[in-house]
Amino acid sequence: MSNDNISLVKKPEDIPEKSQNKIKLTVGDVIFSICNYLFFGLFTLSCIFPFYYIFINTISSNEYVNKGAVTLIPRGITLQNYISMGNVNDLWTSVGITILRTILGTALMVFASAFAGYLVTKQEMWHRKLWYRLLVITMYFNAGLIPWYMNMSMLGLTNTFAAYIIPGIVSPYNIILVKTYIESIPGEIEESAFMDGASYWTIFRKIIWPLSKPILATIAIFGAVGHWNSFQDSLILNANTPELYTLQHRLYIYLNQSSNLSALAGSGTSSSDSSLLANAASQKVIQYTISMVTIIPILCVYPFMQRYFEKGLMLGAVKG
Repeated sequence: MSNDNISLVKKPEDIPEKSQNKIKLTVGDVIFSICNYLFFGLFTLSCIFPFYYIFINTISSNEYVNKGAVTLIPRGITLQNYISMGNVNDLWTSVGITILRTILGTALMVFASAFAGYLVTKQEMWHRKLWYRLLVITMYFNAGLIPWYMNMSMLGLTNTFAAYIIPGIVSPYNIILVKTYIESIPGEIEESAFMDGASYWTIFRKIIWPLSKPILATIAIFGAVGHWNSFQDSLILNANTPELYTLQHRLYIYLNQSSNLSALAGSGTSSSDSSLLANAASQKVIQYTISMVTIIPILCVYPFMQRYFEKGLMLGAVKG
């Protein structure tokens, strides 16, 4: 190679470094950022502090709680309040009913929403648009509480556990979310499965269901939180069946009866349970403790489902 050609080749040290583009922040930008972080920081604290305040009062000595001396840190830490709540028999019965209802109701709702959402995406479905419109209409029109109760009564869904499950299996809003998500899946995947001889059920089970996990996790959160916090159906439909009371219904009863500690134990508990409650907790602490018992399970589960919730909700809302 000639000296002329060699001179044309640049050595690494001869190549100038690329200057990095730096965005210069103005005084207004800095002030805005500070105000923005300050506002959302205070907003976050305002959301978290009520739960924290209730929790530190439940693990503090009742003497300090009654005096209002517990504000930022617990004082006289004790778990006796939770131990006393655990000795109330009807509370654990309500916990079992609520857990069973949440698991079974959410599972059936997710499956029904996924399958119905898949069906309404099929052009060959008989009167597909009619059935889909009838499904959507139910989101805007409600007969009211009394007709709803009469309908549940005529269907034999009063004073039964089925009252918690059957009415919530079909959810129009969740079906719409699943339908929109499935329509975003490339149709070529399903067409290739058809060419290989797969049926609708096989395609749904082996292709649509696995690919729809983000949106299914999203509606599962909706369903689980709804079942766990449900209160009205237990209060109205199963008012005469204490053994079927949900945890939220039991909390409602306890809060109403907290002015009388001996009545807090409710029906179905022994006198020893009542004395334990009377000796271990005050009226205010009883309210705080039972509130935490109902909140903690959801607070523990929700963070693990958060990433599915955000992804599924955004993908399911891409199409109208």
